[in-house]
Amino acid sequence: MPASRRPGRPPRGRKPVEPRLEVDDVLVVKTSKMRTAIGGTVVGNIMEWFDFGVYGYMTLMLSQLFFNTGSEALDNILTLLGFAVSFLVRPLGGLVLGPLGDKIGRQKVLFFTMAMMALATALIGVLPTVADIGVWAAFLLYALKLLQGFSTGGEYAGATTYVSEYSPDRKRGFYASMLDVGSYLGFALGAGSVALTHLITSQVWGPDTMEQWGWRVPFLLAIPLGAVAIWFRARIPETPAFEATEAEQEAEANGASASEDAGSLHARKGPFGIIRYHWRELLIAVAIVAATNTAGYALTSYMPTYLGTQFGYNEMTSAATTIPALLILCVMIPIAGKASDRFGRRAVYFAGSLASILLMLPAFWLMHQSAFLEIQVAMVIVAMPVAMFIGPSAAALPALFPTAARYGAMGIAYNISVSLFGGTTPVVSQTLIEWTGNSYMPALWIMFFGLLAGIAVIFMRESAKRPLLGSFPSVETEQEARELVAHQDSNPLLNTSEMPIVVDPEMEAEIEDALDVPGAGLPSDGDRGVGEGGGAGSDPADVRS
Repeated sequence: MPASRRPGRPPRGRKPVEPRLEVDDVLVVKTSKMRTAIGGTVVGNIMEWFDFGVYGYMTLMLSQLFFNTGSEALDNILTLLGFAVSFLVRPLGGLVLGPLGDKIGRQKVLFFTMAMMALATALIGVLPTVADIGVWAAFLLYALKLLQGFSTGGEYAGATTYVSEYSPDRKRGFYASMLDVGSYLGFALGAGSVALTHLITSQVWGPDTMEQWGWRVPFLLAIPLGAVAIWFRARIPETPAFEATEAEQEAEANGASASEDAGSLHARKGPFGIIRYHWRELLIAVAIVAATNTAGYALTSYMPTYLGTQFGYNEMTSAATTIPALLILCVMIPIAGKASDRFGRRAVYFAGSLASILLMLPAFWLMHQSAFLEIQVAMVIVAMPVAMFIGPSAAALPALFPTAARYGAMGIAYNISVSLFGGTTPVVSQTLIEWTGNSYMPALWIMFFGLLAGIAVIFMRESAKRPLLGSFPSVETEQEARELVAHQDSNPLLNTSEMPIVVDPEMEAEIEDALDVPGAGLPSDGDRGVGEGGGAGSDPADVRS
């Protein structure tokens, strides 16, 4: 079995020598496979957010069907609480499914989460209502939302991990942003299905049909949509980055003590190990996710309730008002992702933070003019900081963590943050309005987390154009791979000591013997040549240490 290089633990206290990158180490991602991989994850996110769209745009109707306490305000809050409870179990889903994805692979877990999510959404469409079984209807609704939340706990964390690991380094922001384009397309699809069902049932069967049985139709659409998404998920391959870490993990397990391995960059870690070794990165991710999702869920899941309670809009009108902003957002997200490839993830995040602080109050003021067109313009303004936060996130957040612990760390950071702050945004916003009587409270809520995210980004490591932590470089062509290896010494974006390079036993023995002799001819940081060659007269692809 090959032994691992130990750049951080050289024998006998000698200065470590950085391992050498070879052409065969570089991951060349074929365009056809990349399209299959990204497409398979995007359809899953469409399915996930389709449910959020349907539930969000039927909040007012579901409040009458499943609660009907006699207080309209309480019914609305209880229905929004149903949205929030699904987020309470997301950290549990992340804690269970995240480390499992690091252990058995990303593809298997993503297939499972997709199937569970589609099933739970479809079952909501056949639930009895409060008129049929009384208060038990609300408990059944909450139970299915909890099941959705558990599966979603492994969905987005796994999808971002998968897409980021399958994207080339120089274009990761653009390709990974497609994942969130799928998210908001799914929400627009959910909103559209509600509006279309409302229109058809009211025109053909009468105005009360939607409340009688029409509300079930959008949820039941999860059956065909879920079948398509599951089919796509079954076809996606495992990521090369995950497969490349397995030999290194075996070498780490056999080449050092357990105490040394626990903190290794390439060692698998459970939830406690992730928190112990990556707590700083977890806090950064939590702050960014909180800012992203307070604005994102305010724009999507809460806005139908806000328009209904403040301005009297029904489900069809609310959907028609917000769908254009969602479609524009789908265009802005890849633009922001591409900008993060060019200018850096941190620069785009700072722009999002500034936009959320400066634009929220004017946007909500514009909504209060109550005109249909002005509300649409306000929605687009709200969407601007959302795009700046979301565009880089599918690439930037997974890059905070090493490959061996990436899925688990994303599961913890993303789900804790979205549970505490994102998923609760609708119910918190509505409750704050009820308590204070101030209809601008949602804007202030968004602005607060936008400020926190800006502070967190100050401490964030820039990851644009760099290999993922703990992974080999990823490129689009073999020629690019050869050029990358030839110029590795002069490339400031490469750090081979962070890559899972494995050295065979004979070479490692030679290195250890050489390190015992002062001045033995191994290159050091000071005498290594800069340019196409490595040391004096050597080909950089010929030396691995």
